[in-house]
Amino acid sequence: MASIQVRKETGCLIIDFYYQGIRCREQTALPDTATNRKRLGKVLERLEQEIASGTFNYRQFFPTSKNAQKFDAVTPQVSPVISTPVQVLQPAKPPTPLFKDFAEVWFGEKSVEWRNSHQKTIRDDLDKRLIPRFGEMEVGCITKADILAFRADLAKVQARGKQQTLSNPRINKILNPLRQILCEAADRFDFRTPFQNIKQLKVKRTDVDPFSLEEVKRIIDTVRADFRDYFIVRFFTGMRTGEVHGLKWKYVDFDRRLILVRETVVDGEESYTKTDGSQREIQMSQMVFEALRRQQAGTRKLSELVFCNREGKALDYKNVTKRVWKPLLRHLGLKDRRPYQCRHTAATLWLGAGENPEWIARQLGHTTTEMLFRVYSRYVPNLTRRDGSAFERLLVSTMTPSLPQEVSHG
Repeated sequence: MASIQVRKETGCLIIDFYYQGIRCREQTALPDTATNRKRLGKVLERLEQEIASGTFNYRQFFPTSKNAQKFDAVTPQVSPVISTPVQVLQPAKPPTPLFKDFAEVWFGEKSVEWRNSHQKTIRDDLDKRLIPRFGEMEVGCITKADILAFRADLAKVQARGKQQTLSNPRINKILNPLRQILCEAADRFDFRTPFQNIKQLKVKRTDVDPFSLEEVKRIIDTVRADFRDYFIVRFFTGMRTGEVHGLKWKYVDFDRRLILVRETVVDGEESYTKTDGSQREIQMSQMVFEALRRQQAGTRKLSELVFCNREGKALDYKNVTKRVWKPLLRHLGLKDRRPYQCRHTAATLWLGAGENPEWIARQLGHTTTEMLFRVYSRYVPNLTRRDGSAFERLLVSTMTPSLPQEVSHG
């Protein structure tokens, strides 16, 4: 016998009945009120009559129901005339929260997993881009078309401080929290995520651009005296920017000639390293050892940080780049590159010197050598001329006597 139920999660009425021996439940968009129960009661009466007479057409009653395909082969003898409004009969999506409300829930739950710098980035994209666009829409009503239209609009936005529009990597980063929010909402409120089959925009592969050893020497010889030891450490340890700026004297072991990477500074805030694998011990070369000894005389009493400003606080990445790094490269006539290329330079110099790849990976904080060979190996021939010529010389010196002599036809 058919009955009217209510779904606790939504408070909307459900039609519960059996057809062809199968229990069927169809959701409506009607709130649980006396009036709506009375309206559905009339629908149920006709539904039961048609089932009893063999004229019931499931798809005609519930055209968008997933259950309809199960009974499409059952053809009624007489096509019933439906006078009940369609919106009463069609199974409707249960109401879902507004995007702006669920986004706050999601942010509150996820932010504990993130660094403060990442929290700021996500918060900024939510407030300036995602909530203004989708805030007043229910998460369950946002469609694939809505997302694609938003992505197309982002591609027309001019990047801050630049002449060109937003890059594909930046657009992908804006869409990533939207993807996570809607996928989480789909899981909680039982609807199909609109992000299905929406792929990230293609990102061009960017090659690392390390300095040659001669260029490194020019930079170190020319840079301001108060930053010379800073760049010696950067060029010959492969430390990331945040790791250098977060290096404290308690992590410098002169006796064992080790730098212990334990903390970073990002946007002026101390935090854990990028990954667990980034926690490592870097061996000091003689140049690095001497640079840190000189630095010790200058900042040890001023700050717990090895490299700091005049107030003993952490260096500001943007300030160093703008006031020291870029003017230096322009002065030397070198191509403009990010200071992060110091890390790439260390990797290529180590490889070029013939150091053990596993040792290099440990110095860089990589858990395997895969990235080392994938990213840096192409630069080794330029540094060492180990480009196959050594193997050629081996073949010539070893195999030539056994090779057949050229036959003379003279």
